[in-house]
Amino acid sequence: MRVLALLDGTLVDPEAPLFRADDLGVMRGDGIFETILVADRKPRELGPHLDRLERSAGLMQMRLPERAAWERVVQTVIDNWPWDTDPQMALKLLCTRGVDGGDGTPSGFAMGMQIGPDTLRKRAEGVAAVTLERGYAPDLMDRAPWLLLSAKTLSYAVNMAAMREAESRGADEVIFTATDGSVLEGPTSTVVIAQGRTLLTTPPSSGILKGTTQGALFRAAEEAGWKTEVAKFPTSALFESDGVWLASSVRLMTQVHTIDGTDVKTDADLHAEINRLYESNY
Repeated sequence: MRVLALLDGTLVDPEAPLFRADDLGVMRGDGIFETILVADRKPRELGPHLDRLERSAGLMQMRLPERAAWERVVQTVIDNWPWDTDPQMALKLLCTRGVDGGDGTPSGFAMGMQIGPDTLRKRAEGVAAVTLERGYAPDLMDRAPWLLLSAKTLSYAVNMAAMREAESRGADEVIFTATDGSVLEGPTSTVVIAQGRTLLTTPPSSGILKGTTQGALFRAAEEAGWKTEVAKFPTSALFESDGVWLASSVRLMTQVHTIDGTDVKTDADLHAEINRLYESNY
């Protein structure tokens, strides 16, 4: 089941051709996207997602349709989703730079998609992860902004290659590390660890994407009396913590039970509390 809509609110056939062959998103991956969880007709963290879309466009020096157009197309997809049979959907917003040699007019759409069984399995059972080198230093973003390290671009070939590498090692997910051995992020997630009653995540200044789901968790945790920190931490902290999670919009707070073939600490009660904190936002 998929529902596809253009930015003017027009519904189109999700199986019909949409982009021109010379669109720069097709030719070069020159574009940006966001994926939002919509549950019971309510999009989660829509504002932060649109903020991040705008930030990615700024880093890309790319024209972006006005925010009202994205809000309108989001509502169009929501209004046409079969909520009676599918109470949740993954909503993707995508925008490219437009056609090669054109006037710079961007192309964009919103598409609602069913949440697959593999995602539901990861939510329920947790995941095994491997650490893989990302190949850059945590201060590279400031020194080389043209690398777009904290933009959510369509150029996900490396991220998907990392996921295939994890699968070849018998794991589900990846945790990227920097050249100094510090933890960065997952290919499609933000890393969160618990140390006592403190939650810790890597700062976006290290060249990672600012996490919307992680932000929601931290907001609720602070209100509940937890301490939160956004700071660098070494890979060794993953094995010394009271819990490790990969936070993403659709997989939510996915618990990590194994890293590089070694069991890490898991606590069912703590995991349940982390999930309750996140869900308390909604």
